[in-house]
Amino acid sequence: MRSRVGQTIQSYMREHQSLYWFTIVLFTMGIIFGAVLVNSLPLSQKQELYGFLQYFFNSLSTSGIPETSAHFQQAFGHYAKTVAIMWVLGLSIIGLPMLLLMLFLKGVVVGFTVGFLVSQLQWKGVTFAMLGVLPQNLLVVPALFIIGVSGISFSLRLIQTRLLSRRDVIAPHFMGYTVLVISMLGVLTLAALFETFVSPKLMQLVLQSAN
Repeated sequence: MRSRVGQTIQSYMREHQSLYWFTIVLFTMGIIFGAVLVNSLPLSQKQELYGFLQYFFNSLSTSGIPETSAHFQQAFGHYAKTVAIMWVLGLSIIGLPMLLLMLFLKGVVVGFTVGFLVSQLQWKGVTFAMLGVLPQNLLVVPALFIIGVSGISFSLRLIQTRLLSRRDVIAPHFMGYTVLVISMLGVLTLAALFETFVSPKLMQLVLQSAN
């Protein structure tokens, strides 16, 4: 059973290899753009963001995240909305460019966050990025890639069946796409749990060692 599932996943990855490479390049471009965007910010905005960052670190070092359940609900809600939007976009032909835009913007957010931490805190910023940004994104980014590629693939299949009059039964592909999206929501739930309960502890250790 496991070998059959593994073969199915490998076959799926091979079939959509070009789409995965395209989305990886797009995401990387977003990271670069986000990092460059940090340097283009006016000094006043940098100071404002740095002040917010210092306030967050001070609160984190003294009390951590006081309302962990609320924080988890917020993180999970954000991921669930993102997944729902991407799923709906994948069901329409006109949603294809929006899926690409969402993956690019995710790269911009990651690049900007890491770039700002490093530019303001130097090596300490690198440590915060490694412990506070990278771990959950090791789950979030691949999950969004899989959802995005699946949505793009489904949109392309709709183009073939609706616009090019190619005969194909769309229902099995719809079910597979939906099941895959729900599975990735489970991965993002783990990311929300990590972001709520683990990352703050790791960042607290860095703050305590720095003091």
